[in-house]
Parts: sequence; structure tokens; C-alpha cells
Amino acid sequence: MSQIPTLDIRRFDTDREAFVAELGAAYREWGFAGIRNHGIPQALIDGSYDVFKRFFALPEEVKRKYHVPGGGGARGYTPFGIETAKDSKYFDLKEFWHVGREIPRDSRHAAVMPPNLWPEELPEFHELAYGLYQALDVLGSRVLSALALHIGLPERYFADKTDFGNSILRPIHYPPITTGDIPNVRAGAHEDINLITLLVGASSEGLEVKSRKGEWVPFTADADTIVVNIGDMLQRLTNHVYPSTTHRVVNPPGDKARQPRYSTPFFLHPNPDFLIDVLPSCITPDNPSRYPEAITAHGYLEERLAEIKLK
Repeated sequence: MSQIPTLDIRRFDTDREAFVAELGAAYREWGFAGIRNHGIPQALIDGSYDVFKRFFALPEEVKRKYHVPGGGGARGYTPFGIETAKDSKYFDLKEFWHVGREIPRDSRHAAVMPPNLWPEELPEFHELAYGLYQALDVLGSRVLSALALHIGLPERYFADKTDFGNSILRPIHYPPITTGDIPNVRAGAHEDINLITLLVGASSEGLEVKSRKGEWVPFTADADTIVVNIGDMLQRLTNHVYPSTTHRVVNPPGDKARQPRYSTPFFLHPNPDFLIDVLPSCITPDNPSRYPEAITAHGYLEERLAEIKLK
């Protein structure tokens, strides 16, 4: 494959065997694929982006009301200049908001999945953001079903392992870059922590994916396409059969740098107590187990949040 493919997910229902083979091959090669005809209403995406932009346009002191010190950015607002890509000297050029799963407060996961915050200045934020969260959660489950089939697991293998997943919707604002020659980039080279990431609004240029040959490949998707990539948890679970690919968001050239950029990834996580242990079907003589010790999803998340300066 000379470029990252985009596939029509409707074929999961009409041409399942071929679709699963093509999707699996794309992820083995790239760790990334585009998904179109995903069924998420454009009105929901547009409405969400509109309210996210209006939130980020609020005065700094208003936004900081929703920052939770010591909360690791789990919910609410994370200001500009905090998150730093693993092993990077420089913080990313972004601010963001986190929406998590709404669960009963007597749930066994309540201690590690706090309640959501909602900006009172924008009453429609809640309905739009959580509507997008739920739509991406459903789409992510379909993608996981196809990936499960590709490696010989039951179609619903992930269903009871993600039904209370600590998944996060992250509206991001990359402000205009008004000074030249800065060492920071909008998002430094990194891999995602979770099982898979679904990126809504990847039609803005800047996203680059590192190929197996070590080359940076730009991936600007069509407006109707959601970019879905493998995270480190799924890489670990599948013993690197599905690679978690390094990617970044670079600063655009010239006048484009003076334009803000917005994007909204959905990080699909397993349930906090899910044990990430290499799948026996992904261990072969040519690919012996790389991870002899299992770790819970929450334990792994805590380790990684410390590495990127959120904890």
C-alpha cells in the first residue's frame, strides 16, 4: 500500500469477508485507515464543532473555571502549554476539553471515572458533545468487531470489555501561530494510549503518519471521512500484530499558520479493570510474546498520563 487507504464501512454488512481482510491489512501496514459512510449525521458533527469553537473563544478566566488541578485532565478543560508528547522537550501548541462516559455514581468504576463537567455559558454543549461521544462509541465498536474477526476472535469479543470503557472525547483548539521559528509543534510525534482513536474533522491539513520506512506521510482526509488509528493498548493486546503508529500535527506553512485548527479525537478505551494480556492467537514462533506481564487498562493509563505531563 503506497498510501493510507479509506474504506466504506457499509461493506462490513454487504461484503464482510473482503472488508475485514482489507481493513485488517490496512491496519497491519499503517495502523491507520479512513472510514467513510460512517452514518454519523453531518449536522451533529457541524453543531459540535460550532459549540466547541465558541467554548475556546471564551475568555481565559472563564475557561479556567473548568480546569481541575490534579485531575490529570480527565474531565473539563486543560489549558494551553501543559500536554507534552512523550520524550519531547517542548509542550504541544494546544488547549482541549475532555468529555468522559456518563456512568452511575455507584458504579464500581466511579472512583477512576469522575463525573463530567459542562460549561454553563453554553447550555447546548452537553447535548451536542455527548451525542457525538455516543455516536463515535458505536462506530468504534463496529471497527473493533471487524478487527476482532481479522485476527480470529469472535465478532463481539470487545463488547463486554468496552461497555464501561474509560473513553474520552477531546475537542482540541490549536491557536494561530503568531511568532516565527518556534521549536514547538501543534502536536509532537506520539502514539495514542487507548485501543483505537476515531478522529472527526481530520480534513484540516497537518496530520502526518510515520510509515514503516520511517517517512512522514501527510494524511488529510475528505470531509466525510473519520480517521481511525490503533493505540498502544491494542498494539500490546495483539502483540504488535496491529501496530500503534507514530503520528504528529505539524505547523502549517506561511499564512496558514495564522489560522486556528480544530479537531476532535475520540479515544476508545477498555473498561478500567480490563486486563491487557497478550492474546494467545497473536503469539507465534515468529512473533513471541513481547509482554510476559499483564496490566490493567487503568494501570497502563496512569503510567502513560505521567509520561505526557498530564499527571
